[in-house]
Amino acid sequence: MRSFDVVVIGAGPGGEVAAGKLAEAGLSVAIVESDKVGGECSFYACIPSKALLRPGELLAEARRTAGVSAAVTGPLDVRAVLDYRDELIGHLDDGYQVPWLTERGITLIRGRGRLAGQRRVVAGDEVIEARRAVILAGGTRAALPDIDGLAGARPWTNREATTAEAIPASLIVIGGGVVGAEMTQAYASLGARVTLIAGGHGLLAREEDFAGEQVAASLKEQGVDVLTGATATSVRRDDSGVTVRLSDGGSVTADEILVATGRTPQTADLGLETVGAPADGYVRVDERMRVPGHDWLYAIGDLNGRALFTHMAKYQAGIAAGEILGRSIVTEHLADGAGSPRVIFTEPQVAAVGLTSAAAAAAGLRTRVVDVETDGNAGGRFSGGGGGTSRFVIDTDRDVLVGVTVTGTAVADFLQAATIAIVGEVPLRRLRHAVPAFPTRSEIWLNLFNALGL
Repeated sequence: MRSFDVVVIGAGPGGEVAAGKLAEAGLSVAIVESDKVGGECSFYACIPSKALLRPGELLAEARRTAGVSAAVTGPLDVRAVLDYRDELIGHLDDGYQVPWLTERGITLIRGRGRLAGQRRVVAGDEVIEARRAVILAGGTRAALPDIDGLAGARPWTNREATTAEAIPASLIVIGGGVVGAEMTQAYASLGARVTLIAGGHGLLAREEDFAGEQVAASLKEQGVDVLTGATATSVRRDDSGVTVRLSDGGSVTADEILVATGRTPQTADLGLETVGAPADGYVRVDERMRVPGHDWLYAIGDLNGRALFTHMAKYQAGIAAGEILGRSIVTEHLADGAGSPRVIFTEPQVAAVGLTSAAAAAAGLRTRVVDVETDGNAGGRFSGGGGGTSRFVIDTDRDVLVGVTVTGTAVADFLQAATIAIVGEVPLRRLRHAVPAFPTRSEIWLNLFNALGL
């Protein structure tokens, strides 16, 4: 039996960061991975999806920009887009990721890792001892809804959608969340005829209403058939393609179908029952990412369900590593959960952090909501006129921001300023003195202050 100070199960972004911090601090660390070092994000989600989305985003902005639009005369080079995607994901070979571990002295153990009692992990036929801690970082997988005939219709999940060898002539997407919206955007920009079945709650239902409405309008302009209200009741595949029957009595047919209706935690066969920890659903943790009642056991990233984002997995990895090293970074204000920053890379992009106006009201906060035009400033004139809305949700009792949502062209990088304002709980009268540069679209902040009379 090999023995290490810490054993990490799962070599996705959270697991890698935790292992790296611990190894760099001098601990002996093993990381157990049954699939690919780098995890879902590197090979089947964040990286390949953005590689598919970015060309269409650039093309749309170029076509809106005076002097540039005349130079853009043809469609995207789809083969070049797919080839570059393949390059970024190492052609689904994780060999380029492994040196990051070995350079830090981390031992990589290939196999399915599971708990086997207190501070014990089994990987294949090997039992591994963790002298100080075990970190669970196994993530989630795509969930398939219980729709008649769906499982037998060979549906795509995010994995097939982000790694497809070719773009089908037509595609049905079930699900109006982030993956559904982004993959609809990507495939439409790459030439597919896409039908998006957004369901009863509409598109991007967890964000501000205007975000989903603006993205839906943009997708329709790009030729996407966006269906709201109706849901899929059955799916059949035959020689002519895939047919989905809808709850309103209609039906749609396409070459392929993508299901993007949520994720499920990979807790099955994780061995949680061997240490008396709950094994159903997400792994419950405290603010230090520890499983309650087990001071040696941590769960980070998607597996704990607090905030299903790569950047939050990395953040939680830092918390867990700090606790193990006796260098706690936990304060009274944690940045995960509802406060997590999030970006949807559609056209327009949706960048948000903190609470929506509805969530703030549901939390009992007394708020003021201020909306300004994202491109309603001099900087917006140089971005191709993509439009968009910037919403600021203010807790009037404390005079601080509790939520910001920005839609528009290339607004993802707007998010850090809003995140600092919210996490730092910066009073608006002080924030007023953080002067946005002219002429940039960051003058949305100036427009906020003007609306508030500051």
